[in-house]
Amino acid sequence: MTTIAAPVTATPANDSHKKNRIQVSNTKKPLFFYVNLAKRYIQQHNEVELSALGMAIATVVTIAEILKNNGLATEKKVLTSTVGMKDENKGRLVQKAKIEIVLGKSEKFDNLMSPTSAVATAAAESEAATTDDKK
Repeated sequence: MTTIAAPVTATPANDSHKKNRIQVSNTKKPLFFYVNLAKRYIQQHNEVELSALGMAIATVVTIAEILKNNGLATEKKVLTSTVGMKDENKGRLVQKAKIEIVLGKSEKFDNLMSPTSAVATAAAESEAATTDDKK
């Protein structure tokens, strides 16, 4: 079996202009930065593509699970592969694991994200509780 090694910087033309892709690092930003960014991308583009290399794969999976468990996203596609990268210290080619997860907007997304619906629901619940107390 032959594998084709391509440096990470050389992405196909159709990938380089994706406006809904988030390349996750587990050292640069906190977890919820990426969660909130993914929510915004889903709002704008109806889907988001999360991608990571190596040790950051666990972070991408966690982000996807948070969004799915909160009912904000549905899983569309998961791709795994390896990419060849040059080791900075030794100058040789090293294989790195890569994951890409595509999440789509869930049916409940707009209801869950709308601040007015949460306030209206809370107000209706408190009004109902007050009405029940008066009876």
